Amino acid sequence: MRNKHARGRPLVFVAVLALILAACDGGESSDTTEAPGTTEAPATTQAPATTEAPDTTEAPSTTAASGEPIRIGVLTDLTGFTPWAVQARDGMMLAAEEINGEGGVDGRMIELVVEDSANDADAGTSGYERLAEAGVVAIGGIISSTVGGTISPLAEELQIPTFLVKSGTEAALTADSRFMFRTCLPAAPMTVGPVVQYVQELGLTNVGVIVADYPWGQSFAAAVGPALDAAGVSYGEIQVAPVPPDTDFIPYVRAMADAGAEMIIATGHPPGATPITTLSADLLADVPVTGAWIPPDLAVGGLADLAIGRYTDFACADYTSEGYAALAARYLEFSENAMMSDDAVAGHGIVTMVADAVANAGDDPVAISEYLHGQTYELEGYAHPMSWTEWGELASSAPTVNTISEGPAPEGLNDAGVWWVVKLTQAETLEPYVPAS
Repeated sequence: MRNKHARGRPLVFVAVLALILAACDGGESSDTTEAPGTTEAPATTQAPATTEAPDTTEAPSTTAASGEPIRIGVLTDLTGFTPWAVQARDGMMLAAEEINGEGGVDGRMIELVVEDSANDADAGTSGYERLAEAGVVAIGGIISSTVGGTISPLAEELQIPTFLVKSGTEAALTADSRFMFRTCLPAAPMTVGPVVQYVQELGLTNVGVIVADYPWGQSFAAAVGPALDAAGVSYGEIQVAPVPPDTDFIPYVRAMADAGAEMIIATGHPPGATPITTLSADLLADVPVTGAWIPPDLAVGGLADLAIGRYTDFACADYTSEGYAALAARYLEFSENAMMSDDAVAGHGIVTMVADAVANAGDDPVAISEYLHGQTYELEGYAHPMSWTEWGELASSAPTVNTISEGPAPEGLNDAGVWWVVKLTQAETLEPYVPAS
């Protein structure tokens, strides 16, 4: 296992806001940001001729005498969506280390090959192609919707099983997809279900909705209006706000306050989480604010005490389960992250499932994909079983709905503070989104 060199460093939302903004529109991201926790990585290599990205140390692969290593690609936004990406990567690395520590897969070691997709279509495409040339049997860790939508045709053309973590764009899957698999965040229209269920459980009749003016926000807006209408919940005019740093959120939050909103649904505006929640405390008293599948320590770092009892978010992990506690304790001994988010849970699950597929179906990517489509997994830390539709959508997604409490956190599970995540409810199993033919 890696030695931890810097523990207890909470990720502060405002400190990474510029990275999130770059992620919002798929624009070029800075090449100067270093992702934490990149030293002494077990059995991890960098694909040749990689694009500029945070430094990742090349560690010698551990190859068993009985066969060549099983190479799995990590394609994730180490610049752009850095906090999400580092979590997903480290979850994959932990699974690889644990499997290798038990002797690998039939004596063959798992070797991870890392590429930085940088929330950029071109970087994602070239990184994917390099991973294919490196002979990987699967690719996982995709965070950005920009990257997910771009590399989807490549996955089908090259026939490599590819796993999305937080890439919620509908464009990533078509009716003919057979090599794309979602693992955590479902398609954007499906994310509306847990939000509306939570509104109904609270007995609210009037909510405010704010979304960002880019594809994720637009997809969420298109789905949430009809869902609220069907539930008989008023929402007035959906507020469409630009992304920071030049955004003045006061007019948008005030408009929702003037309309008598009993909740602010901000799931469609990830980069606005901090200012929206802060302003809601001033303009709407104690109304809850729903977030956008953000790592809990990232959100709390920017909101401080305002998050407690107010900020609500969603996850594919069950932070209150025994399985999560066991996995997170191992993860925090391994990673420099302050808490294990659901991105890391998904990353761990991806490598676990690919290893199982190789053990049972061999290392041919087509055989791996076919095998996975017939499986249902109960993965450590997950809130729901992992299985897929024919086209790779989550077949049994049931996200948890969580808020932040004063804590104390269970011992050894939160290096970011004493606060903790409390599960308010769990969504009913979501109807899989069916893409157009």
